[in-house]
Amino acid sequence: MTNASRTGMMVGAILALTWVILGFWAFLFVALSMLVGALIGRVVDGRLDLGSLIGAFQGKRSSS
Repeated sequence: MTNASRTGMMVGAILALTWVILGFWAFLFVALSMLVGALIGRVVDGRLDLGSLIGAFQGKRSSS
């Protein structure tokens, strides 16, 4: 089993337990927090260009 599979299983288990124990809105908050954390991590690691991401949301085309 790959590291990505284990990570995915852990994230799924955390989200499922959050939903079961705390309800839908807590699940949604935890899921969005995980997404924001992953995006911040990619920016810090240099694997995501924040400028091009913002440009994509504004409808600008990349030059490449």
